[in-house]
Amino acid sequence: MNRKIKFIDLGMMDFKEAWDYQQSLFDKIVSIKKANRKNNSKIKTPNYFLFVEHPNVYTIGKSGDISNLLIDKKKLNEKNASFYKINRGGDITYHGPGQIVGYPILDLENFFTDIHKYLRLLEETIIQTLSKYNLSSGRSEGNTGVWLDVESNNSRKICAMGVRASRWVTMHGLALNANVNLEYFDNIVPCGIKNNIVTSLNKELKTNVDQDALKSVIKSSFLKVFNATAIE
Repeated sequence: MNRKIKFIDLGMMDFKEAWDYQQSLFDKIVSIKKANRKNNSKIKTPNYFLFVEHPNVYTIGKSGDISNLLIDKKKLNEKNASFYKINRGGDITYHGPGQIVGYPILDLENFFTDIHKYLRLLEETIIQTLSKYNLSSGRSEGNTGVWLDVESNNSRKICAMGVRASRWVTMHGLALNANVNLEYFDNIVPCGIKNNIVTSLNKELKTNVDQDALKSVIKSSFLKVFNATAIE
């Protein structure tokens, strides 16, 4: 098993371009696994974690409800936003500048073969990350992602998640609101959850967050939670 992960920071990148890049890494891992089974070989499969920011874009998962997009194509153009139906789980979400998106492309057979556990560990990565900023966060029963004050009448979602897995290889991932413009969430029913209040780190902390430092904290938390090491 290979528990080493290569972290790649893509900076600001168009959603479709990043999706295609994810797919290329995903296909690379799957092809190695197929060859190993065919040839009875044991070539180690690589693991990746991509950091990226996207220009304004709304994406909806394969089982999402299009009615959760509350604006039409004309309004999308006015807001300089694009829209994609994609091959992950989950409903609709927003990505944009000031949001840290993480795409782990892992061969879970290097770690464990349990999608439920994988999602819970992604959540735990963000819960531990937020604790470094003195924010107490948790899970909302029956939902995927991370919330603040989850047990109160003032619960607020700060991180959305949606993944795809095939042959135990993952893609897509998490989106943590750092310094994002929250007004863009007014154009959707976030994650298909009515009355879902969305927040961000800069709103909660009342100051902008150093995004490079935040990515370093996410990286450290991810490696700890997944008992992995980074390839420098």
